[in-house]
Amino acid sequence: MAIRERLSGNEAVAYAIKQINPDVMPAFPITPSTEIPQYVATYIANGEIDTEFIHVESEHSAMSATIGASAAGARALTATSSCGMALMWEELYVAASDRLPIVLALVNRALTGPININADHSDSMGARDSGWIQIYAESNQEVYDNFLQAFPIAEHPDVHLPVMICQDGFITSHGVENILLVEDEKVKEFVGEYHPEHFLLNNKEPMAVGPYAVSNYYMETKRAQREAMKNAKKVILEMADKFEKLTGRKYSFFEEYKMEDAEYAVVIIGSAAGTCKAAIDHIRETTGKKVGLVKIRVFRPFPEEELAEALKDMKAIAVMDRSEMFSATSGPLGAEVRAALYQAKSNAEVVNYFYGLGGRDITVEDFQQVYANLEVMAETHEVKGMYDYIGLREK
Repeated sequence: MAIRERLSGNEAVAYAIKQINPDVMPAFPITPSTEIPQYVATYIANGEIDTEFIHVESEHSAMSATIGASAAGARALTATSSCGMALMWEELYVAASDRLPIVLALVNRALTGPININADHSDSMGARDSGWIQIYAESNQEVYDNFLQAFPIAEHPDVHLPVMICQDGFITSHGVENILLVEDEKVKEFVGEYHPEHFLLNNKEPMAVGPYAVSNYYMETKRAQREAMKNAKKVILEMADKFEKLTGRKYSFFEEYKMEDAEYAVVIIGSAAGTCKAAIDHIRETTGKKVGLVKIRVFRPFPEEELAEALKDMKAIAVMDRSEMFSATSGPLGAEVRAALYQAKSNAEVVNYFYGLGGRDITVEDFQQVYANLEVMAETHEVKGMYDYIGLREK
C-alpha cells in the first residue's frame, strides 16, 4: 500500500536517499539544493541510515570524493545546483569517462551572471555532453520516482554511467505537493544491493581507475562511453517498466499529453509542462483546436527516433528552451529536436522559443499565444519570431 505524504521536491529526494541508504554522500551546500544534504545528515544523526556523510570544502571536492568512493566500490551520490555544478565541471567528465555509477541530485538554477538563484536549465544543459545520463522531472512525484530508478540504471552492467536527476529550483524543490511514497521494503528490493565487479579496494584484483590514456587508447574509451549511452536507452525503458509494475506509474523517454489527435505541439522540459497542460485543456474546451504537448523526461540519451515518431503528424511545433546556448541560432533542446525532425524528413513548421530564464514566470496565457502562433505558421508556412524570448520586457 503506497504511503501518502506531502513533501517538497528536496524532501522527496532526501527521503528516496534514506530509503536507498547509500554508502557515501559527500556534499557542499548551495541554494536551492542545500536542503537535500541537510535532511540526509539529519537522518544519519538520528540513526535512521548508516550512510557515511563527508563534509567537504567545495563542490569540486564533493564530486571528487564521490568519484573516489564509487571507484573504491561504494554506492555514492551527491547533490548540487548551478555554480556548484560548474565548480564540478572537470570532475563530471572524470566520473563519466571512468564509467562510475554515481547519482547526482541536481536542483536546476541559473548560472551566474548576473547573480540569480532561480530556476532555469543552464547548469544541466551546459553539462549535456559530459557523458552523464540526464533525467528531468515536472513534479515532486516525478523527481522522487526518477531518483528511485537512478541507481538501477547507473549500475546496470550494460550501462555503468553516472546519472543526473534534475528538478526545477524552488518551483519543485521547495514547493510542497501530495505524493505517493513506495514502502521501504519494496524500494530496497527494487534498487537492490550494489555488488561492483571491479573496484579499487578489491585486493584480489589490483587495478587503476582513470589512468593516463595515450592517443592509441583514448578514442576507444570515448567509443565505449557512446555505446554505454546507447545501451542506456534500453535499460531506462526496462527500469520504467519494472517501476510501473511496482507502483502503477508509467514513465518513458517523454510524456505525450493530448497528442492522439494533435496538430500543433509544444516540446518542453520540466515544471512548466504543468502550465502548458492547463493551457491545452483550456484551448481544447473553448475552441476545440487540436493542441498537444511532448514533455521530455530523458534528455541524455536523447530519444531522437522516438521523438520524431511522436511528432510526425504535426503541422507546427514550438520547442521551448529554459536555457540559452549562445550559438546565435537555437537553444539546446531546439537544436536536438530540429535535428531529429530533419533526420525524419518532417514537414512540420518548427519554431524555437526561450522562456523562464532566471526564474521568469510563464503563464497559461503565454502558452495560448504560442499555440496561436503555431496555427498562423502552419497556414502561412512562414516561421516568424524564431528564437524569441517569451515574457521579455521590451523597451
